[in-house]
Amino acid sequence: MKLIVDTQVFLWWLVDDPALSGRARGIMRDAGNTLYLSAVSAWEIAIKAALGRLELSGEPTLVIPEQMAANSIEPLPVQISHALHVYSLPAHHRDPFDRMLVAQSQIEGLPILTSDVRIGKYDVEVVLN
Repeated sequence: MKLIVDTQVFLWWLVDDPALSGRARGIMRDAGNTLYLSAVSAWEIAIKAALGRLELSGEPTLVIPEQMAANSIEPLPVQISHALHVYSLPAHHRDPFDRMLVAQSQIEGLPILTSDVRIGKYDVEVVLN
């Protein structure tokens, strides 16, 4: 299975947070799955860390690439088509980062592994944590 890993799920995975379900852990561990972390998630993490709203084990510039490599998570760049697609999305969710993940999911045909039930209001395949 190929899927986008939501920012929160990625962060829970990094710290082995008990909020991450057994199902999500199994998906993350399964070498048969192809996991993607969007550039928008890295951006969100960098912003929150810089504002002091998120603590990581080191600087995001080091932690994110290291963890992606260690966990075989592929990068998903933000394309112009993704950014423009946000315009056509209904206003189910106000978070611009999550709206971009929805746009990427729709354009790339990838489900999203998330704990955010609001994402499921969009026409995307959601794998809930």
